[in-house]
Amino acid sequence: MRILLKKAHIIAPGQALNGLIRDLLIEDGVIRQIAGEINIVGDRTISRENLHISPGWIDVFAHFCDPGYEYKEDLESGAKAAAAGGFTEVMIIPNTHPPLESKAQIEYIIRKSQHLPVNIRPMGAISKDLEGKALAEMYEMHRSGAVAFSDGTNPVQSSGLFLKALQYVKAFDGIIIQIPDDSGISQHGLMHEGLWSTRLGMPGKPAIAEEMLLERDLKLLKYTESKLHFTGVSLKKSVDLIRAAKAEGLQVTCSVTPYHLLLSDENLQQYDSVFKVNPPLREGDDIMALRNAVKEGVIDCIATHHFPQDVDGKQKEFEYAGEGMIGLESCFGVLGKALENLTVEQKVSLLAVNARKIFGIPIPEIKEGSAADITLFDPEISWIFEENGIHSKSKNSPFKGSKLKGKPLGIINKNRFYTDSSF
Repeated sequence: MRILLKKAHIIAPGQALNGLIRDLLIEDGVIRQIAGEINIVGDRTISRENLHISPGWIDVFAHFCDPGYEYKEDLESGAKAAAAGGFTEVMIIPNTHPPLESKAQIEYIIRKSQHLPVNIRPMGAISKDLEGKALAEMYEMHRSGAVAFSDGTNPVQSSGLFLKALQYVKAFDGIIIQIPDDSGISQHGLMHEGLWSTRLGMPGKPAIAEEMLLERDLKLLKYTESKLHFTGVSLKKSVDLIRAAKAEGLQVTCSVTPYHLLLSDENLQQYDSVFKVNPPLREGDDIMALRNAVKEGVIDCIATHHFPQDVDGKQKEFEYAGEGMIGLESCFGVLGKALENLTVEQKVSLLAVNARKIFGIPIPEIKEGSAADITLFDPEISWIFEENGIHSKSKNSPFKGSKLKGKPLGIINKNRFYTDSSF
């Protein structure tokens, strides 16, 4: 296939062509020519106002539910959702049935997803059965292609086991991913503990549950001199602790969800379970602190926390509803609303560059002779996120019917072109 991109704004931080407007000819999955003007006829020519391209985006924390929960999502539908959201690469969590806790299960994901348009990188479980009691076969999973290690939505509560995990991955320069949440404190909470939980009469999750586990993990990180990535960071206090740890020289990084940058606990006034997430939506001061931390670079990258839930899992009493929301397809548009003051280059760094540096994944290059791993997008266009345009099997998004700013237009990856139908 021969694809011609006309007058594309190249956003590729740290690369030679960053900031330039060029035509690109992509043939058989390789960037053959980049020039001010290319007049060759392509099988597909993309020419539209304000066309931007960047290295393909990567998500560092998503749930594709396969094996075991394919009625919510599977690898194929997850890949379609990712591509529609502008992602060429997704790191998926091990909270499947059975969990991704062995060499065979990691290889199952890699083998089953190799023909999909998106690169799917499985995380291996830290503990057997995700129970936090005994280490899983991390070295064997690493050799089979596990990109990192996490118990996903089950943060490791045992200090002793987490210490062992941090020490263990040092042997192969691995990295641990953790949601900071002390479940012993937050176990019965349904939303952030504060003014709105009191008004709504719902059990609250104290902020200290996040702070305490984060502080504990940072102390264990300092002791082991290992690598740790926090995801779902949601508090001003958490940002302050991570900033101080980075200044101290610890190998700590972190990511934030798009919805924690835009939504607050006030959104739960109607008891709508679509807003039930963990970590919970916080207060306005926390939102502003997270946005500032993104601008400062304290927060390194974006994690969608794409957690599909079927209709039966969400449309029930708030207490019994499943946690999480889908986020791949709305991610860029939500960021456009939450981070209006960020430059396009800064957003691309958050979505395409920083995470790959953290997890040792090669950054796609936009230059002649390189394999095309590209996201196409318009950072300024406003659009409505419609339910009938969602590619995920699940539809649990609070942004349905909302106007978002900035739209992914397609991806080019693995010699395949997945694009928005509006071209």
